[in-house]
Amino acid sequence: MARIDRLLLCTCEDSMSLDAERAGAAMGAASVQTVRALCTDQIGTAAKAFAGDGTTMVACGQMVRLFEDLFDDVEAPGRLVCTDIRDRAGWTADGAAHAKQAALLAEAALERPATPVRDVVSEGTVLILGGEAALGAADRLAERLAVTAIVAAADDVAPTDRYDLALGRLRAAAGALGGFEVVIDGYAPLRPGGRGAGRFAAPKDGAKSACDIILDLRGAAPLFPAPDKREGYVRADPRDPAAVERAIAAAAELQGVFEKPLYVRYDAAICAHSRARQAGCTRCLDVCPTGAILPDGDGVAIDPMICAGCGACAAVCPSGAASYDDPDVGFLFNRLRTLVQAYRKAGGSAPRALFHDAGHGADMIRLSARFGRGLPADVIPVEVANVEGVGHAELLAALGVGFARAAVLLTPRTDRTVPERETALARAIAGEAALALVDPADPDALEAALYGAEGPEPVSEPILPLGGRREVTRLAATALTGAEAPIDLPEGAPYGAVVIDTDACTLCLACVSLCPVGALGDNPDKPQVRFQEAACLQCGICASACPEDAITLAPRLHLGKAALSHRVLHEEEPFECIECGKPFGVRSTIERIAAKLEGQHWMYTNSDNTRLIQMCDDCRVKAQYHDANSPFRMGERPRVRTTEDYLDERKKPN
Repeated sequence: MARIDRLLLCTCEDSMSLDAERAGAAMGAASVQTVRALCTDQIGTAAKAFAGDGTTMVACGQMVRLFEDLFDDVEAPGRLVCTDIRDRAGWTADGAAHAKQAALLAEAALERPATPVRDVVSEGTVLILGGEAALGAADRLAERLAVTAIVAAADDVAPTDRYDLALGRLRAAAGALGGFEVVIDGYAPLRPGGRGAGRFAAPKDGAKSACDIILDLRGAAPLFPAPDKREGYVRADPRDPAAVERAIAAAAELQGVFEKPLYVRYDAAICAHSRARQAGCTRCLDVCPTGAILPDGDGVAIDPMICAGCGACAAVCPSGAASYDDPDVGFLFNRLRTLVQAYRKAGGSAPRALFHDAGHGADMIRLSARFGRGLPADVIPVEVANVEGVGHAELLAALGVGFARAAVLLTPRTDRTVPERETALARAIAGEAALALVDPADPDALEAALYGAEGPEPVSEPILPLGGRREVTRLAATALTGAEAPIDLPEGAPYGAVVIDTDACTLCLACVSLCPVGALGDNPDKPQVRFQEAACLQCGICASACPEDAITLAPRLHLGKAALSHRVLHEEEPFECIECGKPFGVRSTIERIAAKLEGQHWMYTNSDNTRLIQMCDDCRVKAQYHDANSPFRMGERPRVRTTEDYLDERKKPN
């Protein structure tokens, strides 16, 4: 947590109750000052505070731009932090929300890690698709962008040097802002010469080109999945003039250099997608709404330019190979812990967490505060980039650090697949009462869902959420349930056991060699399959690789110490070499093979070849080499000739 030297609180013209002492104590501010109109009548108080060294925090989210401009005007030597507590904790039907205000202020003091970014250059080359609306948009945008319009038909069009026009049909499109690639069939550009209406060249199929922006005014199905999340792709219904105007304005602003956040970090070494062409985990591929993730050998490839940062892949990834990096999950765990600690330090006891996004969810909360009852005093809003990225680990972490209940506020554009699946998984571990999905149609419905909804008592001993999502899940589940017996989980859960049919298993160890995380292991001294349940991802590679179909998966969460150690799933006695007595192989397998071949195959009839199967590697090589018919012998070695041999030959008469 960053040091806050000065905290400025404003009652917003006495419309909300504040407690300066609790707020200052919860976040360790050196000085706290409370005013009633900081952005108007008492703006001088802010200017005076900004003139000092150190960090000044202003508890106002509405007039941030005003305070930032003032901070620059006075050439302040320190640092400014602004955060909103009015809409989130000031205006509430519960009266005073002093503990929640302190918690939100303490959270705002945390240093947010920088998000890795990449520069995206858009030179303003725009492809416009459609009919008459496309021609009008091309004419409008030609003054600012390099325009090419592709229409299905155009009558009485005169050649122009303001933009390029062609007939054609879009066959395929790929890419994102600054890097679209398109394929056009029936491509026929407008010829520049001639009198009267323009003439189009002979059409050809498969014309390829590139552009920075696509403005789609066809009124047809979108070119990409999740079109609202594809940067650089602007779409509108040509029958809606207002929507077309908004699309034209949006396209005009997409020229320049933009910072593209690299939302997801990927570690191929721990990806469980496949091994040796044996299919495994496909969770990220199944849930990515934009198609940014594709198979790539034994792992996957994530296109950072197409990725929209919803975080669904990180929420469902069992190994952490795909992890959210805007910021990382460790920062979210730290935020949750800080919120609860500050809330309790300020006198609160059982807070509830409400995960929401920065767009629709934040607007819903603001509208509720200004025109309705506001959030209950014990509901702490936790803003995230996208609620699709809130998985079971985040929900359980919230309960584990001390929240009595955790809910996710869905939006009209939220893909329900991941939130519903992850909430069901968290409920299977922590119970139904402590977790919820909230999908209100308006602020009144949001209030109805939150007021009077009480959860169970929070954990008595909150956890310290260190480590990755799997580690924090186990910590939180242990604190919440204390269960020694395994907890049954829904199908597809990333925790569980491997069950081996010992009658079918031949101990070939194919499963061991392909396990991506080493949950399955062997014993170099004895035929065994060993298993560490806590490490198992339930990816299914072992089941796919088993030639005997002897493996099934059992989704469950085992919190006992036994899950952390290796246990034997199947073992047999080794066979002892008939020559040297060295143990090797699996006794039942070697005996079965020898019995099956002896007298049944010409190579093993009236031959010692059966004995070779019953020998270790060293003895088998020796036996084959010394065999009279061994191909390795290469005939008898010739006797070495000596000087005496040559002299004897010379003495012999011719």
